[in-house]
Order: sequence, then C-alpha cells, then structure tokens
Amino acid sequence: MKRISVKNIIKNIKKLPPKFIVLVLIIIILLSTIITIIIVQASKQKAVIYTGDNLNENKYPQYKELLDKLKEEHPNWTFTLFYTKLNWSSVIKNESHSNNRTTPLNLIPASKTYSGEWQCEEDNGKTYDNGSWVCASTKAIAYKMDPRNILNSADIFQLKELNFNEDAATKEGIMDKTEDTFLEGESLAEAILDAGKKNDIDPYFIVSRLIQEQGKNGTKLSRGYEYNGQTVYNPFNIAASGNSQTSIINNAAEYAYSHEWFSLEKALIEGVNFINIKYMDIGQDTLYFQKFDVIKENELYTNQYMQNLLAPTSESDILLDQYESSNTVDSKLNFIIPLYENMPKEISEKPKKE
Repeated sequence: MKRISVKNIIKNIKKLPPKFIVLVLIIIILLSTIITIIIVQASKQKAVIYTGDNLNENKYPQYKELLDKLKEEHPNWTFTLFYTKLNWSSVIKNESHSNNRTTPLNLIPASKTYSGEWQCEEDNGKTYDNGSWVCASTKAIAYKMDPRNILNSADIFQLKELNFNEDAATKEGIMDKTEDTFLEGESLAEAILDAGKKNDIDPYFIVSRLIQEQGKNGTKLSRGYEYNGQTVYNPFNIAASGNSQTSIINNAAEYAYSHEWFSLEKALIEGVNFINIKYMDIGQDTLYFQKFDVIKENELYTNQYMQNLLAPTSESDILLDQYESSNTVDSKLNFIIPLYENMPKEISEKPKKE
C-alpha cells in the first residue's frame, strides 16, 4: 500500500489546475467561517438541552455528576442548561440584605429552627410581617440558591419547567390532592385545570402555589373577606404586603376588590393569568426563577414572587407529592438548570442553627 503523507498530498495538489486550487481554498475558508459562526452563536445561547457531554465540568463543577445520576434514575426526564452569565458571588451579594435596602429580598421564619447562621447580622434581630420573619443570611441564601443542592430526586422539582403537561395533569389528580383542603370540589378542580390549559401552566403547580400561600385550610383571603361591602377573594396573595397583618390583608383585599374578584373561582382563574403574564411569559417558569430573579439582565432581582427563602423548597415538596401520588413522576418532564459563572468547587453548605 502506498504511504500517504502530507508531503505527498501537497505534491499532488500542486499538480491540480490553479483555478481548482483556488476553488478548494475558498471552500475551506467558507467551511471554517461557518464553523466559527456556529461556535460563536452556540456560546451566546442562554439555554441548551443537556446531552451528557456538552457541559464544561471545570467551569461548572459537580453539575455533570449530579445530572447524570438524575438522568439514570429518570430516563424520561430532560434537562435544559440555562446560562445566566451572572457571576455567582455578585448574585449572592445582590440577593443579600444591605443597609440601603428598606426590606430584605429574603426572609426566614423567626424560630429556633432557623437561628444562628441562618439569620443575617445586619438587622440585629429585627423582625418583619408582624414579628414572624427575620432577614436571611448570605450563607442561607447561597445554600438555597446553589443549584447543586437541588439536583436530587427530592428537591429537583424546584427547577421543573411549569408548563402544561397533557400526560400528567388530570381533573382526578387535582381532586385527589385538594381533598380536605379549601380547594376541595369538582368545580374548583375543573377551574384549575382549565386555567392551566388556557395559560399553558402546570395545574399541579397551581395547586401547590395555592396551598403554599393559603395552607390546606385557607385564610381570610381564600375563604372570603369582607371589604367595602363586598366579599372578596385573593388566594394567590397578590399585592399582600405591608408592615402589619392588617395592612397585608387590606392591601390584598383592595387588589381583589379593584379586579372584582367576588368569587373564589374568578380570583383563581384571573390569578393564574396574572402569574402567567408577570412571571411565566418572561421566562420565570420554575419555582426557583419565581423566587430568584436572575432572568432579565437589565431587571435583575426586581421581580420576585415572594420573600420567603424557603418557599421553593416547601412548594416543590407539594408539587412532587402530586406527581408521585398520580404516578406521573416519571413522565416526560423538563427541568431548567441555572448555571452561574465562577462558582466555587465545593457546594454551598447548610447554615448551622444555634
């Protein structure tokens, strides 16, 4: 067999007509340019499907190992890598409390369970919302925001894409999980399912958000609250903010009154539409992203659904329970994985309580 070498190739090329050589060079240059453009465009993409070999393990330590384990456990699941292009330390700094911010972005319950390293030092024990909440520490925020602490079968539903899933959501499934709650009944289950379909939102998420906000037995705002001579409903606690329990309820009631939410069904349906417009449509389509606004580069940290740092954890527990009880946890679900720049090699540690 004749030996092929670079020298022989060059020798043979020289034998070709000049015009043909020029054409070959042009083709090589064009292909090189196209490949370069593809690589550049790929680097600009903020979201790509994880394939198992398209994640830089040096830049994003420990992600691959955790994702591969989840994929092995749940073959039908897919994972979208979302490149926030934000520096990890800057994100934590901006989410943390500072002296120039009147109220913290992240609060935790004022209890012994979340004492010690859980609480920030800047506020010196100051309480919020009628004394029930205190400022969360930087360490607590890092622990809850670090996606690597969430990449396991128990916590991953914080990152579930909250779009409507025809294969998973059913009226019977909703009724099963709302039994013995303020949402009990076929008519409300149908309203939740219809609102989910109309807004392309997971009905099981709607249930988990309502129970997260109102508890299983509901509150004044979900059972009906007398305001300006009308019984109003606001089960999603929209506009429920203030420095006292009375002002919180009245602000939410005022919002409900101005939107004529005079029945629980109407408040529920229009509340879902509010979440769709205010959060889902702009890319905040996971529990994680609705708590931590790291989506829009020019409006970071401004559009966060709640101050409760623990909300994504407890809400995802409810959501996961619904999928498990309806035997749909292994259906085709997608999870959106936030990636930050300059992440530490070690996963953020859980704060210690006193």
